[in-house]
Amino acid sequence: MKTSVMKRHLSDSFKSLRRNGWMTVAAVSAVTVTLLLVGIVLAMIFNVNRVSQQVENDVQVRVAVNRNVSQAKKDTLQKQLKSLPDVTQVKYRSRSQELNGIISGYGKQWQMFRGDDNPLNDVFLVKTSSAHATMSVAKHAEKLANVSEASYGGKTARKLFRYVNTLRNWGLAFTIMLLLVAVFLISNTIRITILSRSAEIGVMRLVGATNWYIRWPFLLEGAWTGLLGAVVPVVVVDLGYNFVYHSMNMAQVGNGYSLYPQLPFLFWMDVLLAGIGVVIGAVGAVVSMRRFLKV
Repeated sequence: MKTSVMKRHLSDSFKSLRRNGWMTVAAVSAVTVTLLLVGIVLAMIFNVNRVSQQVENDVQVRVAVNRNVSQAKKDTLQKQLKSLPDVTQVKYRSRSQELNGIISGYGKQWQMFRGDDNPLNDVFLVKTSSAHATMSVAKHAEKLANVSEASYGGKTARKLFRYVNTLRNWGLAFTIMLLLVAVFLISNTIRITILSRSAEIGVMRLVGATNWYIRWPFLLEGAWTGLLGAVVPVVVVDLGYNFVYHSMNMAQVGNGYSLYPQLPFLFWMDVLLAGIGVVIGAVGAVVSMRRFLKV
């Protein structure tokens, strides 16, 4: 396509946006609201997936050792645990360390159980190659000598993953519904433009204008509508994510979990929202042209 022709199409698309006035404002506003909700939902889904993956990678087997077991037997048990299939790391924690963890998490009132009153067991924390291997490792570990109990967070993790899948599915369904609404509103705006320019389009066809020559201004108009509608969501999502990141991330880091860093996450979110705006705008134009532009 010649540069002069493309400039004419761009000029026509800008003129059409101005000519439609409030309809253009309504379409841009609809895209703005849609992309704002879509941006919030997508940012939430991406970060929930990230945290769920971190939780999955953090699932481990807790092997409680019988009381009054000698150090030699503990060393033997540690070697046996390391030799189990899918085991990547075995870490020892004494019962006093376990109690210290409870005291730091739940308060100083638990200090009364220090010394001989400590009811906890020594434990081995066993990490596996994958979250799916924790169940089999726990079953094997429980059969070893001097083991009181072998537990794992697999049940809690699986419940979390079910919640994540439900949230993801509902979020995607909600996003698709919003995008369809935006496409509908943009297509109606383009439809009004086509009807108002029907005489001009007829003349263009009579003088030999090709189908794509007629379509390009409307396609660009839809794309501009979507792109303009993405400006406010990009700004709001960036500011909102920065606020949430600084408010929550420090507490999450203490637990070993964290949100996506602001960069490059926000850059790709901005590109995604702008791209979605352009695409739904162009799709809206295509829908209108198929229904109302007989070329």
